[in-house]
Amino acid sequence: MKIAVIGAGKWGQALYHAYSQKNDVVIHSRTARDIENFVTLDEALDRDYLIMAIPAQSVRGWMEEHFVDKGQKILVAAKGIEIATGAFLNEIYEFFVPKERLAYISGPSFAAEVMQSLPTALIISSYNLELAKTFADALPDYIKGYVSDDVVGAEVSGAYKNVIAIAGGVCDGLGLGNNARAALISRGLVEMTRFGEAFGAKAETFLSLGGAGDLFLTASSTLSRNYRVGLGLAQGKSMDQILNELGEVAEGVGTARALHRIAQEKGLYLPIAEQVYAMIEEGKDPHESVQELLG
Repeated sequence: MKIAVIGAGKWGQALYHAYSQKNDVVIHSRTARDIENFVTLDEALDRDYLIMAIPAQSVRGWMEEHFVDKGQKILVAAKGIEIATGAFLNEIYEFFVPKERLAYISGPSFAAEVMQSLPTALIISSYNLELAKTFADALPDYIKGYVSDDVVGAEVSGAYKNVIAIAGGVCDGLGLGNNARAALISRGLVEMTRFGEAFGAKAETFLSLGGAGDLFLTASSTLSRNYRVGLGLAQGKSMDQILNELGEVAEGVGTARALHRIAQEKGLYLPIAEQVYAMIEEGKDPHESVQELLG
């Protein structure tokens, strides 16, 4: 397969490394990088297959400004919900590309471990199962690929788990113990399942690699950017300080804001996400949030 990865952050580079094992892969990003097979945008868009590793909040603007439809088949690698509109990424991409040419990757996968060729398993979701299988079969031998047709479930779980991961970091940063973190993650799984079902997702998707698998990983490790945001909040740092120290995009921050908007508009009960939003946006004391959740 002739593939171009667009977006050279850590996850984009990890997918470039993984897919390069079996395929002819190039990479492009807004800022030139010293990476083998780095190409111009025009060269990237000429490829038959694209892997879009652009941060969620930048997707719409990038597609409007840069995308040229040449019939490419696209694998979406970002996870998040647009703050301004509450739109899922599949809704944004489907505005520019027919849904039969779109697929979405999810599952427990820290970029650093993918770069080390350590084993994992991922799900490729698409309304076009043949396309999902094509992207899954192109994965390297150290990644087992599964396929699913539940695009909404993949989108919701991939985005929501980042918000729960921030709460997980807060929990550990406050020294609340393993019991508390297990309870938080378990209730977080229930919360994001309930949210997904409200939009037509399948409940079983949230018990899969893309749901529970990715949630358990992201909400309990310092390799997770979103978990580290939670640690910073527990230490009383401001969001500006946390994000400056992080030096990378933590998708859970934007997603928490988007979830708050959706909850307000649709009257949804999202207690953990709402407490994360309050800590991020309103500077709420994490101890106070914990007490409200326990209450």
